[in-house]
Amino acid sequence: MPKLFSVGRYIVFFWSNENNEPIHVHIAVTSPVQNATKVWLTKSGGCIVAHNRSRIPQTDLSELLETLRDNYSYICNEWKRHFSVDTIHFYC
Repeated sequence: MPKLFSVGRYIVFFWSNENNEPIHVHIAVTSPVQNATKVWLTKSGGCIVAHNRSRIPQTDLSELLETLRDNYSYICNEWKRHFSVDTIHFYC
């Protein structure tokens, strides 16, 4: 479970066994949990919330999505490095 970075009390991370899915991150409060919020990254550099099972308040979630967009290249590079892939598959 590579932790990518923290934003306030939230952590952004990958689960190590999800490389067969399109690129995405999970967001949870302080530590990884099974039902963490899931966010897809898009080809155009955007983000789509797949689900918000962590129940992150909308104001916080909006700020987190902005941070994900700002760190898009970093996240993509870490996905490639962690999963040892050259090509990233996107949700859309």
